[in-house]
Amino acid sequence: MKKKMLAAVLAVGMILSLAACGNGGNSGGSNNASASGQTQGEAKTEVDDTVQGVTDTEIKVGNTAAVSGAYAPVGVPFIAGIESYFKMINDQGGIDGRKITFVHKDDEFDPVKGKAYLQEMVEDEKVFAIVGHFGTPVVAATIDDLKSYGIPSVYFATGIGQLYAEHAETNADGYNLFPVQPIYTTEGQIMVARGIGTFNAKKIGIIYTSDDAGKDMLTGAKEKCEELGIEYVSEQVAAGAADVSAAVTSIKNANVDFVIVGAIQATMPTIVKEMASQGMTVPAITTYVNVSPAISEQVATDIAGKFDVYGNGWVSYDDERADNLALYQEWTDAEYADNAYAQTGWIAAAFFCEGLNRLAEEGKDVTWANYMAALEEAPLQNPFGGTIDYANGLRAGTQVMNLSKINASQPTGWELVDGLKSMDELFNVQ
Repeated sequence: MKKKMLAAVLAVGMILSLAACGNGGNSGGSNNASASGQTQGEAKTEVDDTVQGVTDTEIKVGNTAAVSGAYAPVGVPFIAGIESYFKMINDQGGIDGRKITFVHKDDEFDPVKGKAYLQEMVEDEKVFAIVGHFGTPVVAATIDDLKSYGIPSVYFATGIGQLYAEHAETNADGYNLFPVQPIYTTEGQIMVARGIGTFNAKKIGIIYTSDDAGKDMLTGAKEKCEELGIEYVSEQVAAGAADVSAAVTSIKNANVDFVIVGAIQATMPTIVKEMASQGMTVPAITTYVNVSPAISEQVATDIAGKFDVYGNGWVSYDDERADNLALYQEWTDAEYADNAYAQTGWIAAAFFCEGLNRLAEEGKDVTWANYMAALEEAPLQNPFGGTIDYANGLRAGTQVMNLSKINASQPTGWELVDGLKSMDELFNVQ
């Protein structure tokens, strides 16, 4: 069972890896009109107190996600996890007497279809909220639409930097967006915190790719280094580059004592292999997307006896969360008992429902404004992870991560070395 759970933890990281691929982030077609008569990109300057999709007995929510085509192995269990959580809530009587109706459309990972279906969801289906917006191409193509509508949007199966905001006050800032999954910008900050808090780093090297993922990690890392007065140097390499020797040489010659590898998929192993080839010996850390057996297999032999490669993680199945795992498995079809994608769908639904629970406890009407304020009231607990704080317009996604390192002797190729910690905990802030 422990091996299965660790494999599930690693597989969660692959959601972002898979969702980051595809047919690009630009959408086609004409601009959509919003429910309030606005056009895309003309986001409201004040939070809307809209009520739609809510009756005395029902709250209607929806999303679009690929449940056919190449991304069906991710989308199908993701939707199943959302549906399982809502079934549990409905079978227990709903929230404040209201049961949740979940509407889903298959966008096939196509941003054009995603835009059209989102318009249908908001303007025709009149859903109260979007829960579990799926995939980088679709999210990137519709993020301005979501802001324009002002509709509460909880959980995004992507980590694109456009979701990040430190003090969102209006929908134009992304106030109505509530990311849960790690955002690369935040993860860049956390990697710096790890370097300082865990490895006592004094000078950090950052090797990042020229794609959005690499640039977002660089942005977060630079901001945190500058905030803390930590010296850093950075070098860019082309995403997918076969030769990264010049960048590695530059970082090596800078005499850094910790390296952030801000790259996903094929480029990360190339960078790590070159570091080993050039005789570097300082520890390196990379994004949770790379914490997979496939990555470990590619570099474990190269780094053996030279330096360790670490990676972040954002979910845990430790004893503290055992009851949550048991509850998930009780309400989920057996075929998804250990499925990481279904578990993330469960997480998405859990975050959405917590906002409703807070409104019910406080006896407040279910409106967009009240609901979003409820999400900001206090940190929310990820059933398989740490807390997320949305207070004062913070939209940073997961802010608590654990740490694993490559270990070829482990079945998954990775070994957990430190549990879930926030940046404050890493800096030993009391």
